[in-house]
Amino acid sequence: MHIVILQPTDVLFFRDGRPMDGSLAGHTMAWPLPDVINHAFHAALHRSGFANSAHKHRRGRSGNYSEVPNERDRLFGCLKTAGPFPVRLEQTSGRQNWYFPRPKDAQQAATLKITHLPVKELPGQPNRDPWHDCSLSDCLEYAVANTEPPSKDEEIEQWLSLEAFQAYIKGTDGNLTPDKLRTALLKDTEIADVESYIGIAIDPETQTTGKGVAEGKIYSAHYLRLREEFRLGVIAEAMDKVDDQPNQRQDLIDKLLNGKPTQILVGGQQRVCTANRHDVTSPLPLPKGLAAGFAKTDGKWLIKWILLTPAIWPEIAERTTGDGTQINSHPGGWLPNWIAPNDGKVLLTSGPGLKKALRKKLTPGAQINARLVAAIVPKPIVVTGWALPNDADRPEGGAKSTHLAVPAGAVYYFEADSEADAKNLANALNWHGDGDGKEIKNRRSTLLGEQGFGLGVCGTWKFYFM
Repeated sequence: MHIVILQPTDVLFFRDGRPMDGSLAGHTMAWPLPDVINHAFHAALHRSGFANSAHKHRRGRSGNYSEVPNERDRLFGCLKTAGPFPVRLEQTSGRQNWYFPRPKDAQQAATLKITHLPVKELPGQPNRDPWHDCSLSDCLEYAVANTEPPSKDEEIEQWLSLEAFQAYIKGTDGNLTPDKLRTALLKDTEIADVESYIGIAIDPETQTTGKGVAEGKIYSAHYLRLREEFRLGVIAEAMDKVDDQPNQRQDLIDKLLNGKPTQILVGGQQRVCTANRHDVTSPLPLPKGLAAGFAKTDGKWLIKWILLTPAIWPEIAERTTGDGTQINSHPGGWLPNWIAPNDGKVLLTSGPGLKKALRKKLTPGAQINARLVAAIVPKPIVVTGWALPNDADRPEGGAKSTHLAVPAGAVYYFEADSEADAKNLANALNWHGDGDGKEIKNRRSTLLGEQGFGLGVCGTWKFYFM
């Protein structure tokens, strides 16, 4: 894996599928989603001239492959990325400080204090289920409440430094003094400015203004201008097969960024960034989750999982596959597809699943005895894109499916039946698994995991007794 630092040479333009017409600027001023950076690297590999030596894949996706026998012309399927995350470069030392989205259970300015906790009992109702007749989903047992009184304080910081995030996972402010907290907790405006522009619509047929469908149309757009000391931090990997031999690999990221700054086009309107590559010689600059030491209450071990990047869990319809396997329905959306929707049971195992174990001749993993009991899930974010034509599943090209992703910062609360189950759950959910943090092992998004969706870390939690 490689760490790649991207420095924009101008403003950046990122948008989703919402309209840009007249006064509507679309959603063009948010921090870029993981798929934007993945697409930028994918396009850079295509422009690099590596196509002749690259391993070719079958056309199509999700098992819907081309009917032409042995047709392989899809390239660079080995590319995996994570990020981008804001990175601040210290001017004197050159040190990189990485920042991550603030968890939604720590919502107080200038501190890492936990402000939201699951509620087990309401005042005056001991030993009763206070949420029996409420609107919680069937799989949840507790609602989450704010432990702080209502206030109209100033806007909280949206980003935590790596050091601050590690302190948050431990449940403390660490050794962060008030002065350090001022640089460890940042608002969006301290990382980038938003600039607004008015443009004239272009007719797609003639590529001119004032004609065709573009006649008389203007649009407004927002652009992101990073502050001088900030960069986009990305983790990238592309170990490609050599001559279709699985045991022989070539490092395409190393070849693409061959020891020198390289220009990469990122986002809409072909904005240029200068990319600098660094080898991974120590743990990746991502927060590490807890692997043990979880709190225990009433014979249950308490684990929470915090998303570092968005995750996509699609709705699944009930069906029977060609080999007779029964696929149960699942609502998806805010609820991970690896959680049973009726009772919140965790469907992950402590090792490879049955199909993977059979395919690779491994011992299947054991069931993890844990269940989801509460969650904090903000409003969804829109993920979409545009596809080029291909003969397998999209002969005319066009807009990709629109997905609603759970934003980074969402928190999911679990109860495990034993300490071993708690450790197995943490190993299954932490992005680093049970490893040393030098590689990304778990991407818990059902869709687009290879593009950096579904990275998370584990911590512990306790109940709020009102």
